[in-house]
Amino acid sequence: MRVSTLFAIVVTILITVVIMQNTDEVKVTLLFTDVKMPKLVILTAVAVGSFLVGVIAGRPGKVKRVEMYEHDNLENDEDGSRQKRRPGTLSDEDRDYIS
Repeated sequence: MRVSTLFAIVVTILITVVIMQNTDEVKVTLLFTDVKMPKLVILTAVAVGSFLVGVIAGRPGKVKRVEMYEHDNLENDEDGSRQKRRPGTLSDEDRDYIS
């Protein structure tokens, strides 16, 4: 079992124990209204809300493809003129370095 899975299980158990120990009613002010509700409801709502925020914030976003700069995509000819290089090809200097 991975460490992250064990961590998630332990945190879930601890949250469940804390929520179940707090079942008494409390007065909560929601905007302009006072409401009496069990702490269990409040703690559960906060736990679920926190989980949802974590899932939304932690999901991978769209990966933007970074275009090469124009000067990086040019290489020198023997006569000193610059020509466009095909993407994905190596320059002669790079081939010499790898060999």
